[in-house]
Amino acid sequence: MQVRVLFFGVLKDLAGRESESLSLPEDATLNDVLSHFGKQIPGLQALLPSIAMSINQEYAGPGSKLNPGDEIALLPPVSGGSQAIQRQHAAIVRERIDTRRLLDEIKQSEDGAAVVFEGVVRNHTRGRPTLYLDYEAYEEMALKQMEALARQAVSQFAVRDVAVVHRLGRLQVGEISVAIVVASAHRSAAFEACRWLIDTLKRTVPIWKKEYFEDGAVWADGEPFPPELATAGSSPAGKPASK
Repeated sequence: MQVRVLFFGVLKDLAGRESESLSLPEDATLNDVLSHFGKQIPGLQALLPSIAMSINQEYAGPGSKLNPGDEIALLPPVSGGSQAIQRQHAAIVRERIDTRRLLDEIKQSEDGAAVVFEGVVRNHTRGRPTLYLDYEAYEEMALKQMEALARQAVSQFAVRDVAVVHRLGRLQVGEISVAIVVASAHRSAAFEACRWLIDTLKRTVPIWKKEYFEDGAVWADGEPFPPELATAGSSPAGKPASK
């Protein structure tokens, strides 16, 4: 059977390509994909404990069975057209993020608090001056994950509404890469939801950044995937390993 494999972030650099069509036996699993590319791509074996995988835009473990035509993505730890890909709560854009507009759109008269978070491109990393950043994503999956996180935040923290917007492409120092707005009757819930959203987004949503300096460029070290998503933390059956 034929499947399509996508590479992102540092894995794209190691592979030297963005995607590849792969022929596999009918009973193949994600383990077979890892085994194949572990032999083909220098440096991949060392990264296996820290990467996650997906099938058709859903996270999956190494033992997950594959079907003809599946779209598989190999995802390194995540960093975190001209119009937004818009859903109820989440959007991915390539133009400047207008946080004030987001805030004005979300606030209503019954809200007692509106909390805003902006992720901003700083002018240095590890003591080296930053020229600019490039953000890329597995867009369809990233948007789906962002929307799911937003809906979970509304339910889990009992806030009225949230908006999550992430920008892709080239960003200059001082520009906003991600904005989160949370509206709630009470400030404590709004603060907690906002903090949870950005922390969880940076660990689980497949978005990566490449940092450019005067003497070169590197993919930013991502925060580790949660154990239940990383390849090393999954059981052979493809389900989260028990703790």
